[in-house]
Amino acid sequence: MSSAIFPTLPGVEWSNLKVPIWSTGVKKTASGREFRLAYYSYPLYRFQLSYEFLRSDPAYVELQTLIGFFNARQGQFDTFLYSDPSNNTATAEVIAVGDGTTKIFQLTKAVGGYVEPVTAPNIATLQVYVNGSVASGSTDPNTGLVTLNSAPPAGSSVTWTGNFYYRCRFLQDESEFEEFLQNLWTNKKVEFISVKL
Repeated sequence: MSSAIFPTLPGVEWSNLKVPIWSTGVKKTASGREFRLAYYSYPLYRFQLSYEFLRSDPAYVELQTLIGFFNARQGQFDTFLYSDPSNNTATAEVIAVGDGTTKIFQLTKAVGGYVEPVTAPNIATLQVYVNGSVASGSTDPNTGLVTLNSAPPAGSSVTWTGNFYYRCRFLQDESEFEEFLQNLWTNKKVEFISVKL
């Protein structure tokens, strides 16, 4: 499991994809009734980026950066962290109400009213608050579990502010780069999916 961060490079085209993925078992009976079972407690996300250009010359090494990053992950094998430009920040996000005994909390983020766990926080930007005051403790960067030094008082609001990543892996073991002009390359489909640990 890598803590490498997917590189932010110029040349990303517009119309990129972000697809929430659920897994549901559906059993249809002879009478037409259905029974459904949700296998996931929260969605995975599939991302697709297209690069209009990647420069490859002594002053700009975008092609080498992306190929090197892909090869260092060995295609699908290793995970990495992706900062989704559309959803990578939490501001005063409520994660719990104190009960006077609980000290461990899962970081969460509300997306359009749906709350999902944050499992790859950017520890350098993370602050946890109890009733608006900074709380001391530790956070696991691989799970998003916060352990406070003391339990928040009953009824107190536990919030957090900071940035976070999606832990992902590439969807293929190959990536196609095309040189369309000297030292200018394109990659029309870089696909990866979030993973659960």
